[in-house]
Amino acid sequence: MNELPEVKVAPPGPRSRELASRLASVESPAFEARRDARAQASRADQGPIVYARGRGSNVVDVDDNRYVDLTAGFGALILGHGPNVALEAARAAEDELVLALGDVYASELKVRACEALAALFPEPGARVMLGLSGADAITCALKTAALATGKVAAVAFEGAYHGLSYGPLAVCGLSPSFREPFAAQLGVPVTFAPYPSRDADDADDADVELDESLSAVRAALARGDAGAVVVEPMLGRGGCVIPPSTFLPALRSLADEAGALLVVDEIWTGMGRTGALVACLDAGVVPDVICLGKGLGGGVPISACIGRAGAMEAWAKHGGSTIHTGTHFGAPPACAAALATLDAVGSSLADRAAEIGARWLEEIAEACAPFERARVRGKGLMIGVQLGDAGEALAVARALLGRGYIVLTGGTRGDTLTLTPPLTVAPELLSAFVPELTAAIERGTA
Repeated sequence: MNELPEVKVAPPGPRSRELASRLASVESPAFEARRDARAQASRADQGPIVYARGRGSNVVDVDDNRYVDLTAGFGALILGHGPNVALEAARAAEDELVLALGDVYASELKVRACEALAALFPEPGARVMLGLSGADAITCALKTAALATGKVAAVAFEGAYHGLSYGPLAVCGLSPSFREPFAAQLGVPVTFAPYPSRDADDADDADVELDESLSAVRAALARGDAGAVVVEPMLGRGGCVIPPSTFLPALRSLADEAGALLVVDEIWTGMGRTGALVACLDAGVVPDVICLGKGLGGGVPISACIGRAGAMEAWAKHGGSTIHTGTHFGAPPACAAALATLDAVGSSLADRAAEIGARWLEEIAEACAPFERARVRGKGLMIGVQLGDAGEALAVARALLGRGYIVLTGGTRGDTLTLTPPLTVAPELLSAFVPELTAAIERGTA
């Protein structure tokens, strides 16, 4: 379903308000406190809508408002809301076998999924470890680096989001407030380097940013205790920031010189989101470990840590006493969904995302040109619109919700609209969004 919005009652409608109130009384108070803070910053109501159903690129809330979903489940629903081939494959597998026995007795679907994932790596001998979330994959990558190098420290980047479970939280540079209350429990010594942007104000500024970033990485690695350099090939939640083309190759060289593993977080950028199955490989850089998640299952929870043979051999050096597994890792329905998603993305959707994303980026950039404070950047169907500040971004996002478009805010300062629609979205819906965006920017909280 790829239909234009239809807003029957100003969101959030009465049913959404009722259900949101009930949820607030039993859910962690963090989320309601965050909404209150955002309402104060934006001077706009931040009460949530409540989803009822989704089809394709559309979501309908419990008040029967229809929206165009430009977030796709934080980028995970790359095939859109069901039905789709991934969900159909998962249901068929579920009818046969819901759960095998993890790492003891696998299912055939797990065998096939691991083979397909290992084949993504451009070297023979790659090994795969499955999980449920992107954070699981990052955890596995950090463990792999520690085993392979004997070094537990890591280098990560400001603005990067790798998940909030322990391990990933240690290398999460998006917001210090995520880490600081738990710093004593994290245990992983991490140095954060600045993440450079190719879209700095001018070429000289971009060169300075790149030099500062690489200098910080070089200094951290020179201490000799870092076993991993963890990086996103393009910041996702951090604001859709694209680094200079020489950034990843330089990290590859620095990691090699220091005897550290280069871990590339493709949880958001991979699976066709930026126009390629794996963004770093498309850029010509082969890391030691690739982490996939989000869209890998087309909406079904599954993630993968894919490592080159030399790095993954470290797991065998303990006689099998050191393992990384979980009850639901590699469940047959999830593996079936991943196989279907890999086929769909590899056959056409990655190229489609590159093509229609480039046109959409151009449309948005042209429409936003009159707004000096607006900066548009992105690749494929991961596009960011940076505005004046977090309050304005929240107000614009809220105005767009009233017009029937679901968007999120991101960036290290919360000042960027992040647009990550399904890869199956109709181009007509993307084009229809552009004048609504400019109207929302012009009117703020209209």
